[in-house]
Amino acid sequence: MSTFISREPQVKLMESTVSQAEVHLGQLCMLLAAYTRRTAKLRDKADELVHQLNDFANTEDPELRTSLRILAEDLAMLQDYRQAQVERLETRVVTPLKAYGDIVKNKRADLKKFTNDRNRELKEIQRLERIRIKNPSDRQGISQAEASAQIASTNMLRSTRQLEETINNFQMQKLQDIKRIFTDFITIEMLFHTKSLEVYSSTFQSLNDMDIDKDLERFRSRIQVHDGLLDNKILQSSIPLSSTMPRYPSPTPSTLKQLSDYPRRQHHESTLQRQEEMEEEDEEEQEEEEGKKRESYAVKYTRMKRQQYGGL
Repeated sequence: MSTFISREPQVKLMESTVSQAEVHLGQLCMLLAAYTRRTAKLRDKADELVHQLNDFANTEDPELRTSLRILAEDLAMLQDYRQAQVERLETRVVTPLKAYGDIVKNKRADLKKFTNDRNRELKEIQRLERIRIKNPSDRQGISQAEASAQIASTNMLRSTRQLEETINNFQMQKLQDIKRIFTDFITIEMLFHTKSLEVYSSTFQSLNDMDIDKDLERFRSRIQVHDGLLDNKILQSSIPLSSTMPRYPSPTPSTLKQLSDYPRRQHHESTLQRQEEMEEEDEEEQEEEEGKKRESYAVKYTRMKRQQYGGL
């Protein structure tokens, strides 16, 4: 009986070890699974943001259009890295923690077997004590009860050693797994955030290089009313309309010459207008070419990889 009592604190500690692992690892698994799902949702929202940025860029002038497209390309690239982050979290963090559901279940089965052996030993010891008290002269009954108690104690000793070894291995595995799981978790997070910092640094520099004055100048030129039209309207409004206005005199040779020059001036003005339109188109092409010089990190990275593979 004293041996039975001396093992009680160790047994309670082993049971507590399994119970605490079940509670805390289950909570960690649930929270990290939610963390992974939220990361996946963030990836989906970022994809929607990329589409919206591209739609917005198509409505803007070259400088802003280039900057928005660079931002969209870099964000799209980061979502590929975020997808890899989600997959790694699922396989290296969440899945190993899920496995502890079955591991803890097996350890509880070992504890239950140990409890049954302990109860059997206690039952045999109590039976032996009752026989000794009631029939102290019954040597045969006492001998049989002692043999049964000895067998139960031997089984209990073997079961105790097995349980100690099982719980010790469980604790060692738990320590190793927790160390590996959270080392992988931190590594996955560092890889993503390191790449994010690299991409965002390039994106920030590109946005910072955007020349808003160019787009503003183009916008002002489009909304500005032509000066010539204003002058014509002012002149027309300044001429008095009177019914007593004298008739125009008969055209003279010099007047006829001026009239004959009018189509030529009109043709000259239309030619100038076409030249101005062509110059504006050239300016647009030039600004677009300048915008192409500002490239996204995704484009630079793709070119670098192609050069590396081409050199192999």
